[in-house]
Amino acid sequence: MDQPKTCRIKRIVEENPLTRTYFLDCNMKISPGQFLMLWIPGVDEKPFVCSYSGKETGITVEKKGKFTEKLFMMKKGDLVGIRGPYGNGFTKKKNAIALGGGLGAAPIASLIDEFGCDGIIGAHTKSNLLFLSRFKKKVQYSTSDGSYGFKGRPTALLEKKLSEKKYDVVYCCGPEGMMKAVIEICRKYKVECEVSLERYMRCGFGVCGACACNDRLVCKDGPVFNSRQLSGMSDFGNKGMIKSGKKVPLSEYFAWRE
Repeated sequence: MDQPKTCRIKRIVEENPLTRTYFLDCNMKISPGQFLMLWIPGVDEKPFVCSYSGKETGITVEKKGKFTEKLFMMKKGDLVGIRGPYGNGFTKKKNAIALGGGLGAAPIASLIDEFGCDGIIGAHTKSNLLFLSRFKKKVQYSTSDGSYGFKGRPTALLEKKLSEKKYDVVYCCGPEGMMKAVIEICRKYKVECEVSLERYMRCGFGVCGACACNDRLVCKDGPVFNSRQLSGMSDFGNKGMIKSGKKVPLSEYFAWRE
């Protein structure tokens, strides 16, 4: 098992009332979609996909459990441990559009920065949106309640964009139900699709098997999978495996994760 590398929190940006981006003083090459294992001594270790992976390394975190509550108590200059990067990222293609829903906007933001593709970032309401001041052009925002940008789900905006312009690939990260809908939309418009999955992880590099989704390990074979791979993964959009190894419905799985 890799040993964590000690890093210092360089700065903290509040994205919205429950979400912050932590910039770390570590230099490493991270492909969009890859993840780091973040360790807080005496607390735990959790995986986070990088929201900044170019000149700076940054992870965007939502406060929703004991680990993130502890992280939210930390300040600039505090030390954490990191391992990685791990996993397979997104495949770079020229004519692409990326969609991020909720916290799924984090890996998509890194991808838009590095790949220079079009983007959609969606949330229920304006106060939940991420990275409003980060992108000046190429990104459109959507809110379910119409409080900012396009009124409606980001999937509706994606379908509108696909009806207006031919893309070679759609990248996506967000709630799993949303990603299943994106794959169906891409199938309708005959567009390739890559999505980033989330599952419970312990080791991060394919040894423990905790993140299995059917016969695939999300940490090693993913976290990014294309639509062809997902077509043979019946657990996608349906089931997740909790710490005991038991498979449960996805709604129960994500409730357990929190």
